[in-house]
Amino acid sequence: MKRLRYLLVLVVVAVVIVAFRIKNVSADKVHSPEVDTIAVEAPKKEPLEIESVIREYDSIISTEIINSGTVGSALVITYKDQVAFLKCYGVKKAGGKDSINENTIFRLASVSKTITGVLAGILDEENIISLDDRVVDYLPDFRLKNTESTRHLTVRNLLSHTSGLIPHAYDNMVEEKVPLGKIMNDLCLVDVSASPGKLYGYQNVMFSLYDTIAALKTKMKFDEIIHEKVFEPFEMKTASTGFHSFKNNPNKAFPHSGANGNFRTLRLNDRYYSTAPAAGINASISDMAQFLLHLTNVNNSKIDNYIVQTVFTPQVQSPLRRTYLSRWDKVDSKQYAIGWRIIGYKGRKVAYHGGYVQGYKTEIAYCEEENIGIAYLTNSPNPVASKTVPSFLNLLFKFTDQKTILTENPVEESNTDSGQS
Repeated sequence: MKRLRYLLVLVVVAVVIVAFRIKNVSADKVHSPEVDTIAVEAPKKEPLEIESVIREYDSIISTEIINSGTVGSALVITYKDQVAFLKCYGVKKAGGKDSINENTIFRLASVSKTITGVLAGILDEENIISLDDRVVDYLPDFRLKNTESTRHLTVRNLLSHTSGLIPHAYDNMVEEKVPLGKIMNDLCLVDVSASPGKLYGYQNVMFSLYDTIAALKTKMKFDEIIHEKVFEPFEMKTASTGFHSFKNNPNKAFPHSGANGNFRTLRLNDRYYSTAPAAGINASISDMAQFLLHLTNVNNSKIDNYIVQTVFTPQVQSPLRRTYLSRWDKVDSKQYAIGWRIIGYKGRKVAYHGGYVQGYKTEIAYCEEENIGIAYLTNSPNPVASKTVPSFLNLLFKFTDQKTILTENPVEESNTDSGQS
């Protein structure tokens, strides 16, 4: 009897221990407000002179993101050849417990244009597709409403929004999921505002003709081309194109709509995937970090100075609505290059683009003069997104300007010695 009682006590103790361990494991998996942000520490090759800027920016923007009720987002800053800052916020789906991490993919929307722009620079350097090739040389049956425009339209015009067509031509048909081939056949009906190269007019359909041209020239699908020339050499390991690639990835951020922290999850949708070069790329914040590192690392062998100059040389003035850059302080100029906007800002040229598609908002910027890059991805569009880039640039440029002043006008030691120990 005593032996039986002893065995029962051992069983009870064992059950209690197992239950306690299970409870602790479960608690580790529960998403709590205390772990809403995940800072991913990147190995620093050397101390960063902009460390104080990063710390101040982290405090400001993280507070904005959290207080806004953003469902999920991710942010990265690269400096020279280092990831200076990478942080993930929130969850993939409202009400869920699955946190955003550095490999969670988002839809890039129009930030896809920046990656296509770099692809175009690479193919131009390799003499595969010249930016000055005429569209009709690839598409003999291609027609615009104006014969002169048809004859002189170049690849450069497509990727710099200087086709001369009225802005956003047939975006409504893209929204209605009309096949791109059918839309191309109807381009001859669109009014022409100016001859190619003369006037800025933002396009998604015309920009995405680069898909057709690249496929005809290389005998490869756009997805295959961009993987071979950009994703793989740039180590963008989770980047992809197309709706099915996005839908089938288990580590994806779901789209949301709403405001002031009241967001609801939307169904996944395939809008604008038919215009892959313009708006059909998917990527994680780790992918964007690698993309920016290849731009900011001056010793990079994957993208040389010729490509940089080809892609980032302004092609046309691009007057924008004041609201588009409303968070930027005193913009000096607005131009468009090859897949990138070029913003004159506080004495620098900043290559920039924003993107929006239902449920997602993205931002990217690169400043060659400062060897700096920044990208922001979110699955719950709100005003915070438009602050991410200018807020950082304001802090950085103030820091570097003050550093320059001190360097050029050193104060004599005798004048600065206060006598305090």
